[in-house]
Amino acid sequence: QAQLVESGGGLVQAGGSLRLSCAGAGSIVGIHVMGWFRQAPGNERELVATTTTGGDVVYADSIKGRFTINRDSAETMSLQMNSLKPEDTAVYYCYVRSWLYGRDYWGQGTQVTVSA
Repeated sequence: QAQLVESGGGLVQAGGSLRLSCAGAGSIVGIHVMGWFRQAPGNERELVATTTTGGDVVYADSIKGRFTINRDSAETMSLQMNSLKPEDTAVYYCYVRSWLYGRDYWGQGTQVTVSA
């Protein structure tokens, strides 16, 4: 069964950088959308960035200009996070949507903590 696994989370000071990676996309057939969500304590899960096979890229206003999503290979995708702020602190989730059976795939999440 397809399994998405995030890595790269951790502690970083405000203004620093971090790169998150997601592995496992290579086993998924018919990828339509891939990207990242995050959930901070007390908040709903929110979209961070998505990209489609058609080339459309969407960034949340809160991170636009600071984060960059990239499909590094058939197997992996990444999220480059620069100029990190304390409000970026959250659990970050990798996800993939496939047009085959309209199926969604989620990673287990990785914690990102940004100190002031």
